[in-house]
Amino acid sequence: MKEVLFGAETFRHDGPFWRSLASFGAAHAPRVLVRYSPPAWAFAFALAMPAARERVRRNLRWVLGPRPYREEMVDVFRTFSHFASCLTEGLAMGGPKVPEVECVVRGDAHLREALEGGRGAVLVTAHTGGWETAGPLLRKEFDRDVMIVMQREPDARSRAIQDRVRERSGIKIVHVGEEPLAVLPLLAHLRRGGVLGLQIDRAPASMRSIEVPLFGTPSRVPSGPFLLARAADTRVLPVFTRRLGSFRYEIELCRGLSIPKSAPDHEVVRAAERAAAEMERFIRAHPTHWFDFGREVP
Repeated sequence: MKEVLFGAETFRHDGPFWRSLASFGAAHAPRVLVRYSPPAWAFAFALAMPAARERVRRNLRWVLGPRPYREEMVDVFRTFSHFASCLTEGLAMGGPKVPEVECVVRGDAHLREALEGGRGAVLVTAHTGGWETAGPLLRKEFDRDVMIVMQREPDARSRAIQDRVRERSGIKIVHVGEEPLAVLPLLAHLRRGGVLGLQIDRAPASMRSIEVPLFGTPSRVPSGPFLLARAADTRVLPVFTRRLGSFRYEIELCRGLSIPKSAPDHEVVRAAERAAAEMERFIRAHPTHWFDFGREVP
């Protein structure tokens, strides 16, 4: 048992030890520590993880093009810092004393329009700053059940820690793999008028996907969100978040993409391309708020 609990995987940077420590600190530490300590931890982790640091640098180069080394590295550390602050504040929001969060919502009329008549909506997003804050805030603002669909993390204990925090904030988390029937609860949720949130900036090789242009090169986004929207006869809305400051976030909702049940496959592809274009626009404007540390840049 000791091997299982305290093996090398426990102390990985994304393992249960650090996740538990971050969760406890975010929930119980004084507000001043929650605000100012994450950048210091981020700097230390960035120094200790050269492979992750290089992946972030390649991401930034893909988005912004080649720049002087010093400029690239400043943005690399800025990305780690934004990620650490967003992670800490997200964990704090699921703690016993929920802090007040200031949020600017832009484009909320697009979601209200999509939800007219009791319909559901599919929100597609990316690993951007504070994306986990969008679910609880939109649930409160629009009074709809929000379900966030995520891939399973490799470590089940880390996943359980994070999920407990997320679900305390009032959203339901569903993890999907390759099971063909896993989409049925998602479809039922949409047909009941619920809101479904999925990330599209990562499409593993085993996942069905659609080829789209991204930052001037061919890339892929998961096909699932767009096929679900067509099956439920609802709209897809690109939505992106970024951190403005301590417990201050901005949520940007883009115009809905209609994919009726009768839509042919080429219209599904067109919707995926338009969603990818919105994602590209947002990431270009806020590149250090994009936290796709696992991407292999084309």
